[in-house]
Amino acid sequence: MRIATYNVEWFNSLFDADGVLIEDGTWSSRCDVTKAEQTAGLGVVFAAMDADAVMIIEAPDTSPHRDTRKALEHFAARFGLRTRAVVTGFTNDTRQEIALLYDPDTVTAVHDPQSHPSAPRFDGQFHMGVDLDAHPDPIVWSKPPLEIAMTTASGPLRLIGVHAKSKAAHGAMNTAEAKRIAIQNRRKQLAQCVWLRKRIAQHLAAGDDLIVLGDFNDGPGLDEYEKLFGRSGLEIVLGEGDEERLYDPHAHMVLGRRFGAMPVTARSQQQGEPYVQALLDYVMVSPRLRAKSPEWQIWHPFDHPDCYKNEMLREALLLASDHFPVILDINL
Repeated sequence: MRIATYNVEWFNSLFDADGVLIEDGTWSSRCDVTKAEQTAGLGVVFAAMDADAVMIIEAPDTSPHRDTRKALEHFAARFGLRTRAVVTGFTNDTRQEIALLYDPDTVTAVHDPQSHPSAPRFDGQFHMGVDLDAHPDPIVWSKPPLEIAMTTASGPLRLIGVHAKSKAAHGAMNTAEAKRIAIQNRRKQLAQCVWLRKRIAQHLAAGDDLIVLGDFNDGPGLDEYEKLFGRSGLEIVLGEGDEERLYDPHAHMVLGRRFGAMPVTARSQQQGEPYVQALLDYVMVSPRLRAKSPEWQIWHPFDHPDCYKNEMLREALLLASDHFPVILDINL
Protein backbone atom coordinates (compact mmCIF):
# COMPACT_ATOMS: atom_id res chain seq x y z
CA MET A 1 0.00 0.00 0.00
CA ARG A 2 1.19 3.52 -0.78
CA ILE A 3 0.22 6.42 1.49
CA ALA A 4 1.51 9.95 0.90
CA THR A 5 1.32 13.45 2.30
CA TYR A 6 1.54 16.44 -0.02
CA ASN A 7 1.26 20.14 0.78
CA VAL A 8 -0.06 21.78 -2.40
CA GLU A 9 0.65 25.50 -2.25
CA TRP A 10 -2.63 27.42 -2.63
CA PHE A 11 -4.47 24.56 -4.31
CA ASN A 12 -7.63 26.56 -3.69
CA SER A 13 -6.79 29.27 -6.23
CA LEU A 14 -6.87 26.72 -9.09
CA PHE A 15 -10.67 26.20 -8.86
CA ASP A 16 -13.68 28.35 -9.61
CA ALA A 17 -16.73 28.56 -7.31
CA ASP A 18 -18.18 25.40 -8.89
CA GLY A 19 -15.04 23.41 -8.08
CA VAL A 20 -13.91 23.29 -11.71
CA LEU A 21 -10.21 23.65 -12.50
CA ILE A 22 -9.06 26.95 -14.01
CA GLU A 23 -6.57 25.96 -16.68
CA ASP A 24 -5.60 29.24 -18.28
CA GLY A 25 -2.69 31.65 -18.50
CA THR A 26 -3.63 33.77 -15.48
CA TRP A 27 -1.22 33.75 -12.57
CA SER A 28 -1.66 31.17 -9.84
CA SER A 29 -0.84 32.03 -6.24
CA ARG A 30 2.60 30.55 -6.88
CA CYS A 31 5.30 33.01 -7.90
CA ASP A 32 5.74 33.17 -11.70
CA VAL A 33 3.57 30.07 -12.29
CA THR A 34 0.30 30.20 -14.24
CA LYS A 35 -2.80 28.27 -13.23
CA ALA A 36 -2.44 26.07 -16.32
CA GLU A 37 1.19 25.26 -15.44
CA GLN A 38 0.47 24.45 -11.81
CA THR A 39 -2.61 22.39 -12.65
CA ALA A 40 -0.78 20.37 -15.30
CA GLY A 41 2.14 19.86 -12.91
CA LEU A 42 -0.16 18.55 -10.19
CA GLY A 43 -1.79 16.15 -12.65
CA VAL A 44 1.61 14.69 -13.53
CA VAL A 45 2.70 14.38 -9.88
CA PHE A 46 -0.51 12.76 -8.60
CA ALA A 47 -0.59 10.31 -11.51
CA ALA A 48 3.06 9.38 -10.96
CA MET A 49 2.54 8.85 -7.23
CA ASP A 50 -0.27 6.35 -7.95
CA ALA A 51 -0.99 6.23 -4.22
CA ASP A 52 -3.79 4.45 -2.42
CA ALA A 53 -4.32 7.54 -0.26
CA VAL A 54 -2.90 11.07 -0.23
CA MET A 55 -3.26 13.40 2.74
CA ILE A 56 -3.51 16.79 1.03
CA ILE A 57 -2.37 19.77 3.05
CA GLU A 58 -3.68 23.13 1.81
CA ALA A 59 -6.54 21.39 0.00
CA PRO A 60 -9.19 23.57 -1.69
CA ASP A 61 -11.53 25.57 0.52
CA THR A 62 -14.89 24.64 1.98
CA SER A 63 -17.07 27.71 2.63
CA PRO A 64 -20.60 28.88 1.79
CA HIS A 65 -19.64 29.16 -1.89
CA ARG A 66 -16.96 26.48 -2.26
CA ASP A 67 -16.65 22.74 -1.55
CA THR A 68 -13.41 20.82 -0.98
CA ARG A 69 -14.93 17.49 -1.94
CA LYS A 70 -16.40 18.73 -5.19
CA ALA A 71 -13.12 20.41 -6.22
CA LEU A 72 -10.96 17.35 -5.52
CA GLU A 73 -13.43 15.02 -7.26
CA HIS A 74 -13.23 17.24 -10.34
CA PHE A 75 -9.44 17.23 -10.10
CA ALA A 76 -9.30 13.42 -9.88
CA ALA A 77 -11.69 13.03 -12.82
CA ARG A 78 -9.76 15.52 -14.94
CA PHE A 79 -6.55 13.48 -14.64
CA GLY A 80 -8.07 9.99 -14.40
CA LEU A 81 -6.72 9.32 -10.91
CA ARG A 82 -7.71 6.18 -9.03
CA THR A 83 -7.63 8.29 -5.84
CA ARG A 84 -11.06 9.75 -6.55
CA ALA A 85 -12.91 9.62 -3.21
CA VAL A 86 -12.57 12.45 -0.67
CA VAL A 87 -12.82 12.75 3.10
CA THR A 88 -12.71 16.11 4.85
CA GLY A 89 -12.92 17.00 8.52
CA PHE A 90 -13.52 20.18 10.48
CA THR A 91 -13.41 23.15 8.14
CA ASN A 92 -11.55 26.37 8.84
CA ASP A 93 -11.46 29.98 7.67
CA THR A 94 -7.95 29.99 6.16
CA ARG A 95 -8.99 28.67 2.71
CA GLN A 96 -6.53 25.81 3.30
CA GLU A 97 -8.28 22.60 4.33
CA ILE A 98 -6.86 19.17 5.15
CA ALA A 99 -8.38 16.41 3.02
CA LEU A 100 -7.76 12.74 2.23
CA LEU A 101 -7.97 11.73 -1.44
CA TYR A 102 -8.14 7.92 -1.65
CA ASP A 103 -8.87 4.94 -3.89
CA PRO A 104 -12.26 3.50 -2.82
CA ASP A 105 -11.39 0.20 -4.55
CA THR A 106 -8.55 -0.49 -2.11
CA VAL A 107 -9.56 1.23 1.15
CA THR A 108 -12.49 2.86 2.88
CA ALA A 109 -12.08 6.00 4.98
CA VAL A 110 -14.28 8.17 7.21
CA HIS A 111 -13.74 11.24 9.36
CA ASP A 112 -13.68 9.91 12.92
CA PRO A 113 -12.82 12.65 15.44
CA GLN A 114 -11.88 11.47 18.91
CA SER A 115 -12.11 13.06 22.35
CA HIS A 116 -10.48 12.33 25.69
CA PRO A 117 -10.40 14.18 29.02
CA SER A 118 -6.74 15.02 28.46
CA ALA A 119 -7.17 15.86 24.76
CA PRO A 120 -10.46 17.32 23.47
CA ARG A 121 -11.62 17.14 19.87
CA PHE A 122 -9.42 19.12 17.53
CA ASP A 123 -12.20 21.61 16.79
CA GLY A 124 -12.30 22.52 20.50
CA GLN A 125 -9.90 24.17 22.93
CA PHE A 126 -6.91 22.79 24.79
CA HIS A 127 -5.75 24.69 27.87
CA MET A 128 -2.04 25.01 28.49
CA GLY A 129 0.18 27.75 29.88
CA VAL A 130 2.27 29.23 27.05
CA ASP A 131 3.39 32.49 28.65
CA LEU A 132 4.68 33.57 32.05
CA ASP A 133 1.45 34.51 33.86
CA ALA A 134 0.92 31.02 35.37
CA HIS A 135 -2.58 30.81 33.88
CA PRO A 136 -3.58 28.20 31.27
CA ASP A 137 -4.18 29.69 27.84
CA PRO A 138 -6.85 28.44 25.39
CA ILE A 139 -5.13 26.80 22.42
CA VAL A 140 -7.02 26.24 19.16
CA TRP A 141 -6.07 24.85 15.79
CA SER A 142 -6.49 27.23 12.86
CA LYS A 143 -6.49 24.04 10.75
CA PRO A 144 -7.87 21.20 12.93
CA PRO A 145 -6.13 17.87 12.28
CA LEU A 146 -8.05 15.36 10.18
CA GLU A 147 -8.66 12.09 12.04
CA ILE A 148 -9.35 9.18 9.70
CA ALA A 149 -10.59 5.69 10.45
CA MET A 150 -9.43 3.64 7.47
CA THR A 151 -10.19 0.04 6.61
CA THR A 152 -7.70 -1.86 4.46
CA ALA A 153 -7.72 -5.42 3.21
CA SER A 154 -5.67 -6.29 6.30
CA GLY A 155 -7.78 -4.48 8.85
CA PRO A 156 -8.22 -1.07 10.51
CA LEU A 157 -5.72 1.77 10.32
CA ARG A 158 -5.80 5.22 11.92
CA LEU A 159 -4.51 8.35 10.13
CA ILE A 160 -4.10 11.85 11.53
CA GLY A 161 -3.41 14.57 8.97
CA VAL A 162 -1.71 17.64 10.42
CA HIS A 163 -0.94 21.21 9.40
CA ALA A 164 0.69 22.72 12.49
CA LYS A 165 0.93 26.44 13.09
CA SER A 166 3.55 28.36 11.16
CA LYS A 167 6.18 30.08 13.31
CA ALA A 168 6.79 32.81 10.71
CA ALA A 169 6.35 36.36 12.01
CA HIS A 170 3.76 37.44 9.45
CA GLY A 171 2.74 41.09 9.76
CA ALA A 172 5.73 42.23 11.81
CA MET A 173 6.67 45.88 11.26
CA ASN A 174 10.16 45.76 12.77
CA THR A 175 12.78 43.41 14.20
CA ALA A 176 11.54 43.57 17.78
CA GLU A 177 7.97 42.82 16.74
CA ALA A 178 9.14 39.97 14.50
CA LYS A 179 10.96 38.42 17.46
CA ARG A 180 7.92 38.76 19.72
CA ILE A 181 5.55 37.22 17.15
CA ALA A 182 7.96 34.39 16.33
CA ILE A 183 8.30 33.44 19.99
CA GLN A 184 4.54 33.65 20.53
CA ASN A 185 3.91 31.47 17.46
CA ARG A 186 6.46 28.89 18.61
CA ARG A 187 4.71 28.67 21.98
CA LYS A 188 1.40 28.03 20.25
CA GLN A 189 2.95 25.52 17.87
CA LEU A 190 4.50 23.59 20.76
CA ALA A 191 1.16 23.59 22.59
CA GLN A 192 -0.55 22.19 19.49
CA CYS A 193 2.07 19.42 19.40
CA VAL A 194 1.48 18.60 23.08
CA TRP A 195 -2.26 18.32 22.35
CA LEU A 196 -1.57 16.11 19.33
CA ARG A 197 0.83 13.92 21.33
CA LYS A 198 -1.89 13.28 23.91
CA ARG A 199 -4.17 12.02 21.14
CA ILE A 200 -1.33 9.85 19.80
CA ALA A 201 -0.76 8.36 23.26
CA GLN A 202 -4.47 7.55 23.43
CA HIS A 203 -4.25 5.53 20.19
CA LEU A 204 -0.99 3.81 21.12
CA ALA A 205 -2.45 2.76 24.48
CA ALA A 206 -5.41 1.26 22.63
CA GLY A 207 -3.06 -0.73 20.37
CA ASP A 208 -4.10 1.09 17.19
CA ASP A 209 -1.96 1.03 14.07
CA LEU A 210 -1.37 4.73 13.52
CA ILE A 211 0.14 7.03 10.89
CA VAL A 212 0.55 10.75 11.66
CA LEU A 213 1.42 12.73 8.55
CA GLY A 214 1.47 16.24 7.18
CA ASP A 215 3.24 19.59 7.47
CA PHE A 216 4.53 20.35 10.97
CA ASN A 217 6.24 23.65 10.11
CA ASP A 218 8.96 22.41 12.41
CA GLY A 219 12.02 20.29 12.89
CA PRO A 220 15.11 20.19 15.11
CA GLY A 221 17.37 23.20 14.63
CA LEU A 222 14.93 24.93 12.28
CA ASP A 223 15.05 28.32 14.00
CA GLU A 224 17.04 30.21 16.60
CA TYR A 225 14.25 30.13 19.20
CA GLU A 226 14.36 26.37 19.70
CA LYS A 227 17.08 26.75 22.36
CA LEU A 228 14.73 29.02 24.29
CA PHE A 229 12.24 26.14 24.64
CA GLY A 230 14.67 23.22 24.72
CA ARG A 231 12.98 21.07 22.07
CA SER A 232 11.07 21.12 18.83
CA GLY A 233 7.40 20.32 18.34
CA LEU A 234 8.48 17.38 16.21
CA GLU A 235 10.24 15.79 19.18
CA ILE A 236 7.09 16.15 21.27
CA VAL A 237 4.95 14.45 18.62
CA LEU A 238 7.39 11.59 18.06
CA GLY A 239 7.55 10.89 21.81
CA GLU A 240 10.08 11.61 24.55
CA GLY A 241 11.57 9.81 27.52
CA ASP A 242 9.78 6.57 28.29
CA GLU A 243 6.89 7.29 25.93
CA GLU A 244 6.11 4.88 23.12
CA ARG A 245 7.60 6.43 19.99
CA LEU A 246 6.46 7.11 16.47
CA TYR A 247 9.08 6.79 13.75
CA ASP A 248 10.00 8.68 10.61
CA PRO A 249 13.50 8.04 9.20
CA HIS A 250 14.00 11.62 8.04
CA ALA A 251 13.09 12.96 11.47
CA HIS A 252 15.40 10.37 13.03
CA MET A 253 18.21 11.53 10.76
CA VAL A 254 17.97 15.20 11.71
CA LEU A 255 17.50 14.44 15.38
CA GLY A 256 20.79 12.56 15.31
CA ARG A 257 22.84 15.36 13.79
CA ARG A 258 22.93 19.13 13.47
CA PHE A 259 25.40 19.43 10.58
CA GLY A 260 25.92 17.82 7.18
CA ALA A 261 23.45 16.84 4.49
CA MET A 262 19.81 16.87 5.55
CA PRO A 263 16.62 15.61 3.87
CA VAL A 264 14.40 18.36 2.44
CA THR A 265 10.64 18.46 1.74
CA ALA A 266 10.11 22.17 0.99
CA ARG A 267 11.83 24.72 -1.24
CA SER A 268 10.74 28.35 -1.20
CA GLN A 269 12.00 31.71 -2.42
CA GLN A 270 11.33 35.35 -1.70
CA GLN A 271 11.48 37.56 -4.78
CA GLY A 272 15.12 38.12 -5.70
CA GLU A 273 16.43 36.00 -2.83
CA PRO A 274 18.16 32.57 -2.89
CA TYR A 275 16.08 29.44 -2.38
CA VAL A 276 15.57 28.28 1.20
CA GLN A 277 15.08 24.56 1.86
CA ALA A 278 13.70 22.82 4.94
CA LEU A 279 12.39 19.51 6.27
CA LEU A 280 8.77 20.26 7.25
CA ASP A 281 6.71 17.27 6.10
CA TYR A 282 6.68 13.86 7.75
CA VAL A 283 4.98 10.46 7.72
CA MET A 284 5.31 8.97 11.21
CA VAL A 285 4.29 5.40 12.01
CA SER A 286 3.52 3.48 15.19
CA PRO A 287 5.86 0.66 16.33
CA ARG A 288 3.85 -2.23 14.89
CA LEU A 289 3.78 -0.58 11.46
CA ARG A 290 7.51 0.14 11.63
CA ALA A 291 8.09 -3.59 12.21
CA LYS A 292 6.61 -4.25 8.75
CA SER A 293 9.75 -2.69 7.14
CA PRO A 294 8.06 0.22 5.36
CA GLU A 295 9.97 2.38 2.89
CA TRP A 296 9.92 6.18 2.80
CA GLN A 297 10.66 8.52 -0.09
CA ILE A 298 10.79 12.28 -0.46
CA TRP A 299 10.08 13.20 -4.06
CA HIS A 300 12.53 16.09 -4.19
CA PRO A 301 13.14 16.89 -7.88
CA PHE A 302 16.91 17.23 -7.42
CA ASP A 303 17.60 14.80 -4.54
CA HIS A 304 15.52 11.78 -5.61
CA PRO A 305 17.38 10.10 -8.51
CA ASP A 306 14.29 8.81 -10.33
CA CYS A 307 12.51 12.15 -10.04
CA TYR A 308 15.56 13.97 -11.35
CA LYS A 309 16.01 11.62 -14.31
CA ASN A 310 12.35 11.95 -15.32
CA GLU A 311 12.36 15.43 -16.86
CA MET A 312 8.55 15.71 -17.04
CA LEU A 313 8.14 14.72 -13.39
CA ARG A 314 11.04 16.91 -12.28
CA GLU A 315 9.53 20.01 -13.90
CA ALA A 316 6.06 19.10 -12.66
CA LEU A 317 7.27 18.91 -9.06
CA LEU A 318 8.81 22.38 -9.38
CA LEU A 319 5.64 23.88 -10.86
CA ALA A 320 3.11 22.12 -8.63
CA SER A 321 4.07 23.33 -5.15
CA ASP A 322 6.76 24.66 -2.84
CA HIS A 323 6.56 21.34 -0.97
CA PHE A 324 7.30 17.86 -2.29
CA PRO A 325 5.41 14.62 -1.61
CA VAL A 326 6.52 12.31 1.18
CA ILE A 327 5.59 8.73 0.34
CA LEU A 328 5.29 5.63 2.50
CA ASP A 329 5.19 2.16 0.92
CA ILE A 330 4.13 -0.53 3.35
CA ASN A 331 2.95 -4.12 3.09
CA LEU A 332 -0.13 -4.33 5.27
